[in-house]
Amino acid sequence: MPIASIDPASGKELRHFQPLADAAIEERLARAARAAAAWRRTPVTERARVVRAAGELLEREGDRFAAIMTSEMGKLLSAAREEAAKCAVACRWYADRAGELLANEPVEVEGERSYVAWQPLGVVLAVMPWNFPFWQVVRFAAPALVAGNVGLLKHASNVPQCALALEELFTRAGAPEGVFQALLIGSKEVERVLADPRVAAATLTGSDGAGRSVAAIAGKHIKPTVLELGGSDPFIVMPSAELRQAVTTAVKARTLNNGQSCIAAKRFIVHEAIYDEFLRRFVPAMEALRVGDPTLPETQVGPLATTQVREDLERQVAESVGRGACLLTGGHRIDGPGYYYQPTVLSDIPESAPAFGEELFGPVASVFRVSSIEEAIRVANATRFGLGASAWTNDDAEIARFADEIEAGSVFVNGMVASDPRFPFGGVKQSGYGRELAAVGMREFMNMKTVRIRLAGSEGTDTE
Repeated sequence: MPIASIDPASGKELRHFQPLADAAIEERLARAARAAAAWRRTPVTERARVVRAAGELLEREGDRFAAIMTSEMGKLLSAAREEAAKCAVACRWYADRAGELLANEPVEVEGERSYVAWQPLGVVLAVMPWNFPFWQVVRFAAPALVAGNVGLLKHASNVPQCALALEELFTRAGAPEGVFQALLIGSKEVERVLADPRVAAATLTGSDGAGRSVAAIAGKHIKPTVLELGGSDPFIVMPSAELRQAVTTAVKARTLNNGQSCIAAKRFIVHEAIYDEFLRRFVPAMEALRVGDPTLPETQVGPLATTQVREDLERQVAESVGRGACLLTGGHRIDGPGYYYQPTVLSDIPESAPAFGEELFGPVASVFRVSSIEEAIRVANATRFGLGASAWTNDDAEIARFADEIEAGSVFVNGMVASDPRFPFGGVKQSGYGRELAAVGMREFMNMKTVRIRLAGSEGTDTE
């Protein structure tokens, strides 16, 4: 079955590609294995040079890469340009710090020259999603390639042109043959590739269902994985918050990437003292958003990425309203070509409704009234996910409690959740495990090797 690139703004097919045949998959696996053996021995300075060059290309040709992203998954063109620029920043961050991050770490032991060495694992399979089709890949690839690993990219099937553009990016940046390859394959082929003994590890960003599948395959073959899965992120607003700024950020945080972000704010948990005023400002602001062609500068919300994403969102909203949630605005698809959906706000949501704790992937906000910080924390944690959280308060005691008690991989106070190369990124509970970015993200796919060299004439002590 062909892999199709479809413009979500029109519903029209742009291009289609034939999935790789068995022989072609084998050829790429063999090429990756050969490349891994040579790339790990390539000086760190050269590996960093390639990643830095990729960043320069992303910066110089950002408009071209942005157009590919927008055409395939419908993100605003302005947001796609920002995504390319963010990728360039990550490439530079790892390239600039390669020597520091990969240096041996001495351990003082009398009579020994001992250290911890960081060495690449080899071929890493990256199973990546469509919603940030460049950033999700680059935040894996930049540290992995600098570290001496090589990458096999199985991208989401609705963004094949992004996958090929990324392969071309690293080739043009000077990566030797096989160091970074795109695999145009369906999800059914992932098990075969991951089970292959030439593949050392895997990273996946996607749904919790996809994460379970990859983790099970990797576990069977004793291979490390990093999983960044879904989120139902809380956005808590307390009485001491600067309400105008909180509402402005709430709208942006819910509609980022047309609402299709794992770390987008999805559940707005508002103290009863300011609940009515929050809704008085928030609902009209959501209604006023301009929905339309993602290539136009005036558009604020574009289409959803696929018809399936829109159908899933429609079902979740309809089921939530059917179970008692109050529809304050929106709640329907927009007629015409493309996969558009109205910005939507729900309130009075019962625990049995999908909008209470599930991940809604689209511009739908779920608003909850709470009477205390204890209730705010309880509602924030009342989901199987634990990716990010945003809390708005100027009370020091509340800040301390939110930072300590919210079950999430990241807590932002008076700001919107975002990933940053300087900080570890990942989740807890069913939002996954392991971390991307920062030093720890690079080291997820490295062998932390203990090396102890007893010096001549020394009297060492052997212990278990």
